[in-house]
Amino acid sequence: MVEDQVELADSVARVLRREGIAVDVSYDGQDALDRTSLTDYDVVVLDRDLPEVHGDEVCAALTAKGPRTRILMLTASATIADRVEGFSLGADDYLPKPFAYAELVARVRALARRAQPALPPVLARGDVRLDPAQRTAFRAGARLALSPKEFSVLEYLLGAQGRVVPAEELLERVWDEATDPFTTTVKATINRLRSKLGSPPVIETVPRGGYRI
Repeated sequence: MVEDQVELADSVARVLRREGIAVDVSYDGQDALDRTSLTDYDVVVLDRDLPEVHGDEVCAALTAKGPRTRILMLTASATIADRVEGFSLGADDYLPKPFAYAELVARVRALARRAQPALPPVLARGDVRLDPAQRTAFRAGARLALSPKEFSVLEYLLGAQGRVVPAEELLERVWDEATDPFTTTVKATINRLRSKLGSPPVIETVPRGGYRI
C-alpha cells in the first residue's frame, strides 16, 4: 500500500489485514521503490500523487522490473484522460478516490489471482477443496470454519500443488512487516489448521524443509 495520506494508508492496511491479506505500507515513492526492489509483491496499491518520487515514476519502474506485480492505481482525479495515462504507464487497474473498501478488497483479490501462476478457480487436493473467490473451504464436503489467516495459509499450501513450502516463505507471503520474523506464529497457525482439518492428517511437515499438502 503506497499512499502519502497516513491515516488513509493505515486504514486501508487494517481493512486488508482483517481480510487475511498481508500488507506492507509506504508513505512516499522512494520508500516504495526501496521495498519493491527487495520484495516481489503480488499487488501494489499505488497513489499517483506521492512525495519524493511521483507515483507515475514508481509505476513505470515496477512495470520495467517485470510482469509479476500487479498495480492498482489510486487517484483523486477520475477523468478518462487520467485513467488512460495510468494504463499507458503499466497500471493493471484504476480506482478513483473516494472508494468503498469492499470494492478495493475485491479488486486487490482479483489482481492477486492474476499475479500468481495460472491455477484452477477451485483449489483441491484429496478431499480438501478451497474456493478463493467465494472464500470457502471444505474437507470431505464439510465446510471449515477458518480464520482469515488460516484460510490464507491453506490457500497458499494448496496453490503450491504439492511443493514443499518453507516456513520463511509462508511468513513472507501470508504475513507482513508487522510480524516478528522470529515468531512461532507460522507453527501455531499450522497446528490450528491441522486441528480443524481433522484426520487423516493433510499437512505434512518435511524436516528442515517446511510444509506441504
